[in-house]
Amino acid sequence: MTARDQARPSARRLAANGAGRERQRERERATLPLPMPRTTGPNGSPRLGELLTTARERKGVDLYRAERDTKIRAKFLAALEHGDFHDLPGAVYTKGFLRNYALYLGLDPEAVLARWKSEVGETRRQEPTIIVPRPLDAPRGGPTITRGIIVTSMLAVGVVAFAGYIALQLVRFAQPPALLLDQPAVSEAVAETTVISGHGDAGATVSILAVGHETYHLTVPASGTWQMTVPLKKGRNDFTITATDPATQRDSAPLRLVVTVPILAGQEAPTLTVTSPSDGTAYTNGAIPVQGTTIGEKVVISATYQGPADSAAVPKETPQPPAPPDAQEIAVEPDTGTFSDAYQLAPGRWQLTIAATDASDKTTTVLRSVSVTFTGVNLVVQMKGASAWLKVWVDGVLVPGYEGGVTIKAGKSVGFGGKKSVEVRSGNPGATYFLLNGVSLGALGSGGAPQTWKFTTSAAPEKTGRTS
Repeated sequence: MTARDQARPSARRLAANGAGRERQRERERATLPLPMPRTTGPNGSPRLGELLTTARERKGVDLYRAERDTKIRAKFLAALEHGDFHDLPGAVYTKGFLRNYALYLGLDPEAVLARWKSEVGETRRQEPTIIVPRPLDAPRGGPTITRGIIVTSMLAVGVVAFAGYIALQLVRFAQPPALLLDQPAVSEAVAETTVISGHGDAGATVSILAVGHETYHLTVPASGTWQMTVPLKKGRNDFTITATDPATQRDSAPLRLVVTVPILAGQEAPTLTVTSPSDGTAYTNGAIPVQGTTIGEKVVISATYQGPADSAAVPKETPQPPAPPDAQEIAVEPDTGTFSDAYQLAPGRWQLTIAATDASDKTTTVLRSVSVTFTGVNLVVQMKGASAWLKVWVDGVLVPGYEGGVTIKAGKSVGFGGKKSVEVRSGNPGATYFLLNGVSLGALGSGGAPQTWKFTTSAAPEKTGRTS
């Protein structure tokens, strides 16, 4: 064995011992506290090491975690943070370490390198050819968008939208529709019509209760502005306006509007035109049609008995002369001034007095003479004080619609005509009143037990037991 061969193991042992000592020094450097760097540079700005330390602490990692993430040994990272650049392998390594560490900490690599150059200057010495560590990829500027994030976001948006819809519906159901009027609550106009206008919720139904209890309806357009032309009468005109939400059926608070049309001093009595009955007309039943037009507020009709008519057919028990019927008021249509109704008269000759009265109590009167003779059986059934159901036969045949009984409300009346007979079954005889061929017979029964009565022209009313 040569001397060279003998020396080789010794060289290997020395190299191994040197490497061991170097690792020992690294462990001691990593465990011992390093000296604190100066906090500011010559111009008063923070030094590079302090910037790196602050950024790492903000990131919430220690040097050993940074070593695992960046693949840069902890002692080199500590040297960078403490400004001990002489402990680093060289300028090229230092630049690579600074660039990767800056990217890891979220700092601008170029700004960090510029700070390093300003503190230590550019080292011009030749460095051995080395392989520069591959720079770390720059962190992404935002979170990664995945299918799970998209689905979660869509669900969140859906939940928020649904919650908003529910809240909107609750508010809508809790609040009545809006309603505002453009004109003052009380005004005066010299005209036959007026325009009522206002604002409200689009789609709401506006109802205007006008003169004579006539009701006008309109739907608020998308603009929210609405208007309606309504008629006026002389004197005071009261209107009640409400808005209804079609979805919730909630009504707004009613608004009151008063429009007064002045009545001029010395104004003439209201006009009155009677188109029916014509003077001298003969009728074969007691329902006299009364029709016409007027500018008055109301029309009242009354009758005076003038004597028997030729061929008057009345029940044998009917006394003569018949008592005049009560005066009857006929409603006047406010927008057209027309009136129409029927006035029941017994057989005979009659003089009708038709009077129209305006707001100033001025009256215009028209007289008409008529005669009434009956053919067959004419029966008017009136409900007074209570309702009752009726079942009716005319000439022995059930009247269509009355086969199962029809309830007639209190204050209402119905009429039937037959050649030979009319038979009525009432569920409330005490509230059922009869007018046969213009002659009032009153209520023929009492109490609430159903009763059936048959009426003819040749005999008094007959109580029967008919039910079907």
